[in-house]
Amino acid sequence: MQDNELLEKITQVLLQCKRSKDDNQLIDYQSTTELTEILDLNKQSTQDWEQLFIWIQKYIDYSPNTSHISFANRMWSGANAPSILGEVVAALTNTSACTFESAPVATLMETYMLEQMLNCVGFKQGEGQMTTGSSNANMIAMMVARNQALKDVKKQGLFNQIPLFAFISQDAHYSLDKAANILGIGVEHLIKVPTTKNGEMDISALDKSIHKIQKNGGMVFFVCATLGTTVRGAYDNIEKLIMLKNKHHFWLHGDGAWGGAAVMSPILKAKFLSGIEKLDSFTMDFHKMLGSSLMCNFLLLNHKNLLSYTCADGDNSYIFRDNKVDLGVTSLQCGRRVDSLKWFLDWKFYSKQGFSDKVENYYQLAKFAEGFINSSSELEMMAKRNSFNVCFRFKAQESNIFNKNLRNKLLKDEQSLLAFAYIREKFVFRLLISNININQVNIIALLNRLIKTGKALQNNV
Repeated sequence: MQDNELLEKITQVLLQCKRSKDDNQLIDYQSTTELTEILDLNKQSTQDWEQLFIWIQKYIDYSPNTSHISFANRMWSGANAPSILGEVVAALTNTSACTFESAPVATLMETYMLEQMLNCVGFKQGEGQMTTGSSNANMIAMMVARNQALKDVKKQGLFNQIPLFAFISQDAHYSLDKAANILGIGVEHLIKVPTTKNGEMDISALDKSIHKIQKNGGMVFFVCATLGTTVRGAYDNIEKLIMLKNKHHFWLHGDGAWGGAAVMSPILKAKFLSGIEKLDSFTMDFHKMLGSSLMCNFLLLNHKNLLSYTCADGDNSYIFRDNKVDLGVTSLQCGRRVDSLKWFLDWKFYSKQGFSDKVENYYQLAKFAEGFINSSSELEMMAKRNSFNVCFRFKAQESNIFNKNLRNKLLKDEQSLLAFAYIREKFVFRLLISNININQVNIIALLNRLIKTGKALQNNV
């Protein structure tokens, strides 16, 4: 198949994908066994374009439609159109954003966007980089903090060093556990602090725990403020943590993978992120609430020249020509996807004001969903709504088992794909307000379908 013919075929596939999204079907549900048989993955296809496009069609047919208003399974959904355009062009041009030579436009776009984010957050003398996601960004932030706490650790490792301890909320993301493992801190040296009834880190408990570690000869080098927990959407209090930082001299990182999007709105920034400009580092995903296509993350430091000191190593003279321009110098990666193009296009199309409007609308929709649930005789809230997360369940005997079965039935009947979690060992639906197509009418329809199916399930028990 010639290049032009292939591009025409790809265009047809994209149009078919768009039509599939518009047909209002959430998913063609198949079990693992059924789908394995349908896909026939062992079939030979050497030099067979026709078979490849058959698999592409099956991929489209049997993947969930993440733009559907009943897709409420993740903190992301169908992507913004400008970022999709950027993804397509980035794939076709196929380069790596590691050096200016290989990606001159992407390099300048990424540098520009990082400057925009530094300004949004309020880091006056900072630096940043795009990463593969907030899990990676959290690890890099911890790595920078480790290397600042122990100046010789980069060369000598953790051998014969003072024991390091990091602190996080008990509801913090599991990526911090992975970071402690990868960086040699040890997961037992990652202390998980209890939360208050609202789900934020208990500052008094943190202070006491820090004193205990210091008394026993340990060094507290890193504390992570979770800015929008994955389950309850709670924000740790930055201002109170800053007071402890000034007292104990640790690195204070803000994990805003989910709730950091509030920084786009002056109103919500003041409500949830007061003091953010005093953090040592901050990460946020544009591919979650703000709708850019996966993946689109950045990490910012409220300091200069620490990323290159932390991440650069080994003989890289074969690739880097200008350490002041080449973005790969400050990255743990060698090859880097060109994610800046979609990021830049989204930013220019919507503007900060557009993203501010989007986030404020999501906040109001979460408030609306909470009100609907509270007024329902069949549903009940399972935790106070802090921000954008609405945790609830269907009222029933044997609630955990019943609500699990209800969720599975909604999926198998192709009605909705809902997120779930456990709060105090109770199974809850976790409605995440982030779908680019969501509105009040959709929320009412989604919850009414859940109620209708729940009632029918009760009658069949």
